[in-house]
Amino acid sequence: MVGLAVRLVDGFDVPAFRSKAELVEGDRRALAAWFDNPAQPGEAMLIAEHDGRPAGVAFLVTLVDYFNERPHAHLSVLAVAKDAEGHGIGSALLAAAEEWARDRGSDRLTLSALVTNARARSLYERRGFSAEYLRYVLLFGEDK
Repeated sequence: MVGLAVRLVDGFDVPAFRSKAELVEGDRRALAAWFDNPAQPGEAMLIAEHDGRPAGVAFLVTLVDYFNERPHAHLSVLAVAKDAEGHGIGSALLAAAEEWARDRGSDRLTLSALVTNARARSLYERRGFSAEYLRYVLLFGEDK
């Protein structure tokens, strides 16, 4: 499942100030941390199978809303294996993530998507998600 982190940057350009390697490493780190210390309160790792093999992963955490200070479910990682694309794995994982959030009493499920990832954003919008705000970045120094 940790190997699926590379799928999170397939098929679209990343913002100019990020590298695909940097994004992959961030998600790989989050997934590996969970496998090193699984079943933390407020977290869940959902794994989908297709033809008897792992085909996708959803990693959920609990965050506290900045504005209302209530805890809510957040989909930190969603990835589907390339050979499992087009079989509804992503939609099934989103449905399972929604169920996990509701079962925990969360009033919302949030996620983040890069503005350059039109395919993921389209899936989320088809599933009923709507954008709340855009994050702007001003770089200083060498990363600029």
